[in-house]
Amino acid sequence: LAKMKGTWRRLASSEGLQRSSHVVAASHDELVVFGGEVKPRQPVDNKLYAISLKEKSTEIPDVKILDAPRQSPSPRVGSASTTLKNRAYLFSGRGGEAMSPIDEEGAIWMLNLSSKAWSYITPNEGSKYPQARSYHALTSDGNDTLYLHAGCPESGRLSDLWCFQISLRRWTQLASAPDPPRGGASVALKDESLYRMNGFDGKTEQGGSLDVYDLESNCWTQRKFTADDREGPSPRSVSALLPLDVGGKSMLITLFGEQDPSSLGHQGAGKMKGDVWAYDLSSQNWTEVQVDGERPEPRGWFAAEVTGHDQEESIFVHGGLSESNARLGDIWVLRLDGA
Repeated sequence: LAKMKGTWRRLASSEGLQRSSHVVAASHDELVVFGGEVKPRQPVDNKLYAISLKEKSTEIPDVKILDAPRQSPSPRVGSASTTLKNRAYLFSGRGGEAMSPIDEEGAIWMLNLSSKAWSYITPNEGSKYPQARSYHALTSDGNDTLYLHAGCPESGRLSDLWCFQISLRRWTQLASAPDPPRGGASVALKDESLYRMNGFDGKTEQGGSLDVYDLESNCWTQRKFTADDREGPSPRSVSALLPLDVGGKSMLITLFGEQDPSSLGHQGAGKMKGDVWAYDLSSQNWTEVQVDGERPEPRGWFAAEVTGHDQEESIFVHGGLSESNARLGDIWVLRLDGA
C-alpha cells in the first residue's frame, strides 16, 4: 500500500476554548465554535466563538466572542452540524435542566458564517420529521440537502437516516442503516454515496464495517474490514469521518475517538485514540497515516472540519475530551501528503 504522511501543527491553545461535545464550522480563515460542555452535562453557553486561523507566531488564539442574540439556539451539547455554502446547519442536541433531547419539532438552525446571524428553518407544516436526539451525525450533499443519521433520543439509540431539502423545507425518511442502532457514529458524503462507520450501541464500540448508502437507489451495502489497527482502524465512537482529496485521490479520513467506554457513561472518559486513517475510495483500502513530529493528544467528543485553508484542503480539530477526563482547548491543523 502507498504510504500516507501527515503533518500536525498546533495553531492555538487556551483555557477559554476548552470544551467537548460541541460543533465547529470553518469558513475562509476562521473557525466558529458553538455549544459543548466543560463540566459533564452542563452546556457552556450559546455564544459564538470565532477564531482566526491565520498563520501567526504565537499560540494565543485570536478569538472574537459574540453574545447570543435573541434568535439563537439554546445552550446544548451533543448537537450535530454541517457546513454548506458558507452556512452552518445545526439540529437538536441535549440541554435544559433535565439534559434531555431538545425538541424543536424538526426545525434546523442556520448560521450565516459571514454575518454570524442565526435563522430558524421550520419544516413544512404537516410533514413528518425526525425525533429530537443527541450524539447524532449530520452531513450535506454540497448543494441543497442535509443528511441526518442515528443518535440518542430520550431513551435507546437510533439507526434512521433522513434528508432535509433546504429550499423546500422538507424532511424525508430514507432507508435505515444496518444494525445495531448507535450514538456517536460518523458520516461523510462523497460522490453520490453517504459513508457511515463506528459508534456505540450501548454495549460495545462499533467497527470493522464501512456502511455505504447509495443516494440514488436508497440502499445500504457494507464493506467489511479487519478492525485491528493493522488492516483497518479499530472500533471506536465519538470520532470523525471527513472526505478529502489527497494527491488527486478521493479519500475518507477517520481520526481519534473513544475505544473503551468509561463506566461513568457521559460523566467520564474511556480509552482514547490518537491515530489517523485514510480510506482510498477507488482501491477500497485503509492506510494508517504516518505522522512525524508533534501531534494532538488522543481524544474523543471533539469537533473536526475540512476547509480549503490556503487553497489546500486541510483538517482542523478543536477540543474534545482527553483520556484524563480533561476538556481540551487546543486547535490543530492536519495536512496530508499522498506521496
